[in-house]
Order: sequence, then C-alpha cells, then structure tokens
Amino acid sequence: MAWNGSTDAPPTVRIAALAPSLQPSERRVAEAIAADVAAAVDMTAQQIAESVGVGRASVVRTAQTLGYDGYPQLRVALARERAFSGPPVADAPGALGIVRGAMERLGRALPHAAAAITEEVLEPFLAALDEAPRVLIAANGLSAPLGYDAALRLSSIGRPAEFIPDTLGQRILAAQMPSDAVLLVLSGSGANQATLDVVDAALGTGASVLAVTSFTRSALVDRATHTLVVPPVSESFQDELLLTSRVALTLVIEALVEALAARRGPRAQEARAAALTVLSRSLGD
Repeated sequence: MAWNGSTDAPPTVRIAALAPSLQPSERRVAEAIAADVAAAVDMTAQQIAESVGVGRASVVRTAQTLGYDGYPQLRVALARERAFSGPPVADAPGALGIVRGAMERLGRALPHAAAAITEEVLEPFLAALDEAPRVLIAANGLSAPLGYDAALRLSSIGRPAEFIPDTLGQRILAAQMPSDAVLLVLSGSGANQATLDVVDAALGTGASVLAVTSFTRSALVDRATHTLVVPPVSESFQDELLLTSRVALTLVIEALVEALAARRGPRAQEARAAALTVLSRSLGD
C-alpha cells in the first residue's frame, strides 16, 4: 500500500499529503471524496467512478494508494472521520462571513495537522536536531518566513541555528557544512528548486537533511535523511496551489521546538532564562 504515514491518519489527511503525487484519475477521485465526505460514505465505488468520469478500477487504486485494502475499507474510514468531526461550517454572506468561515474551516482542519507524524519518525528527527554541532536552515518562497521564525525559536532554547533569506547565500553556507552538521529544510511543496539546490549542496558534504514538508512524495522527501509530513489544511490540491497556507507547518514547527526544549531539559531552561533577561531589558515603560 502506498500510504507510509501514521495508520491513525484519517482519509482526508492522507489525501492532502498524497495529492500532488496521485495519478490524474486518482486525484479526481480523491478530491471528489475530500470535497464531500458525507456523499462519499453513501456511494459505491461504481457511483464514485461515474460521478467523476473515471473507471471503477481508478477508485479502487485510489483507495489502495491511500493505504486501504479497497474502497469498502475507505468508506468505513470516511464514516469514522465524519462521525468524529465537528458540525459543518455555516456559510455567511459578506466579507465577515468569508473571514469567519475560513477560520472555522481552519480550526476543524488543524487537529489533523500532525496526524501523519509517528513516534518512529519524530524521535530520530529530534535527536539529530539536538545533537548536531551546527544547524543550517533552508527555506524559500512562501516558506521563507518559517525559516526566520524557526531560527529565533531554536536559538531561544539554546539550539543555535543559522538562517539567511538569500537563496544563493543558503547554498554557499550549505556547501561548507561539516559532515556531522544538519540542514533543516522547511518547504511546503518539497519541490522548490532553490531549496533543492541547497539540499544537494549539503548532501555533497555528507551532512544530514531534516525535512518538514506537506506532501509524502516529492524531490525533497527523496533526498531527506528524516522527514516530518504535515498535510496542508486546504481542502484540495487546487486550493493548495491557489490559496497556499503555511499555518499547519507554523504550528508544528512551534510544537517541535517545545518538544526539543523538553528533550534538552536544563540546557533549554537556562537558555530561555537568558533570553527573558535580554527581553526584559529591551522593554520600555
């Protein structure tokens, strides 16, 4: 089966994480299911196939790619997900309705943000981040602000990390990394060429690559030593392209820093105490 994330991840999380790598017919099936889970639960594989204009075999393959034995098992998982989800978001007219609706949908999607992360993946990821003598961060495009934020947060717990926004600068630094260093890569798509160039430069020195990304299949995932997949909160791959959000990645990165702080214990506490002292002195009346 294709899905390689947590077995607890609900179907819509798996769809979000796998969407870019699905075959066109499978993507049509998956996005139709994600767009109306309630309808999909009540439909057979043949009905789904007819509704999106593909063969029944495409529906079965989609279910298997998502990690299920077949469509009946996918339907059961969809019913379970729907049973534990909140009430549907009510549409409201006007700008306020758009804002409130978007925030409510986001709130419902966020509990699934870390559903693809497993203990077996998280522990070696944190260990590598903790123990490396040097950490360089690569993040570009819409993920660039995440790099700056991660560097500040990591430094505040005594885990210094370097981030410069210039893509060429990132590549130059990566090419000079020692083999025991770590490159922390933050990329929603996992396909940004500038970021991949930085990754290749780091791999050329023997350094490890830790990736935080939104999709289970990408050029970045193929290159990374350890990967944390954080599915996007958008409802379809098309939404991810048009309305790209990095909210889920932002929250998971914050949580990762907290998990690393707990792992570092007194070292992190001392670093945070020092940071608070500096902050208190910088505040005006």
